[in-house]
Amino acid sequence: MDLSTLKRSRTLHLCFAMTFFTSGIIVNLIQALFYFTLKPLNKRLYRQINWYLCYTIYSQLVSVAEWWANVTLKLYIDKGDWEKYFGKEHGYCIMNHSYEIDWLMGWMACEKMRVLGNCKAYAKKVIQYMPVLGWGWKFAEFVFLERSYEKDKDIINKQIKELSDHPDPMWLLLFPEGTRFTEKKHQISLDFARKNNLPELKYHLLPRTKGFIASLPSMRGKVPAIYDTLVTFREDDPIAPTITNILYGRPVTAHMYIKRVSLDEVPETVPEQEEFLRDLFLRKDKMKESFIQTGDFFKNSGVTPVEPWVPERRIWPLLNIVLWMFTILVPMVYYLIKLFFSGQLLYFSIGSGLIFLFYMLLRQTISMSETKHGSSYGTKVPSKVE
Repeated sequence: MDLSTLKRSRTLHLCFAMTFFTSGIIVNLIQALFYFTLKPLNKRLYRQINWYLCYTIYSQLVSVAEWWANVTLKLYIDKGDWEKYFGKEHGYCIMNHSYEIDWLMGWMACEKMRVLGNCKAYAKKVIQYMPVLGWGWKFAEFVFLERSYEKDKDIINKQIKELSDHPDPMWLLLFPEGTRFTEKKHQISLDFARKNNLPELKYHLLPRTKGFIASLPSMRGKVPAIYDTLVTFREDDPIAPTITNILYGRPVTAHMYIKRVSLDEVPETVPEQEEFLRDLFLRKDKMKESFIQTGDFFKNSGVTPVEPWVPERRIWPLLNIVLWMFTILVPMVYYLIKLFFSGQLLYFSIGSGLIFLFYMLLRQTISMSETKHGSSYGTKVPSKVE
């Protein structure tokens, strides 16, 4: 049996699922304990402990991408800025949302910066009720939104102030497009742009500005910089950048451009801030067009070239998942074998039910990440500029 056949094994995929979801629930319970006992007494210590608890969940997915699927992350980042700023300060990451795994590529980059345990994001409120990642994000103080600006603006203001006080460097991710790119949503975005005399983007959705603008006042003086981020993959790559292909161990190469922009460069007035965000996406659009046409972000975009480089894989995500697999799978397989060979239908049914549960959790997680099962957000024409 060759390695590619082994990586397609449903049994191994099930082992990943058993490890991830069981360890995730264990970590969630530990987070809950500290959330209700330690956080009211010592928020700083709680956040420092929670950094490691989040890291041990997130890095399992990073490990699957890097060590199982051999994903290559090619960074287009000024080396001087990388050494001086990346991972050493709070950052506001503004990223395009075009692929199933763009967020995972972001986690891979953050792992290299040593800030993976302090990655935060804006997320739909309903996600906080989902075990493992949703519960973990709740305890990690993510910004949960209802996608109603009147309800969300106060939440954003309060939560950004909280996050800005973190003792260690924190990265907050915003997808200003609001939803993952699809052709249907792109057409609606174009129609809206034409109607309102706004820039027409070829490869991105028009960014929604309200969340971005609502976040800025609470960041002033606390979050030094915006990290303007573009993630893309080659259109002619025979392997699509999907969670399924990662799970099957199929390697892809991600190209990630990040430019540090001082928050002091963001204008003070709302109209200028709206224009600033749209200009960021206009530049992303030109860079992606250049990349599609020439294989180079910079050749036709007019953006100052940056030499690409590939960061070394760190061993810690691999050690983390191996430790969890040993801790979870050894006793679980032992008891599953006892259930299956007990000779009693009830115990056999319990064992079968557990395996079926993990399989369905795995399928549901993959399904949620697929573009075709994305949210309906962005499929209706907005009534006004957001």
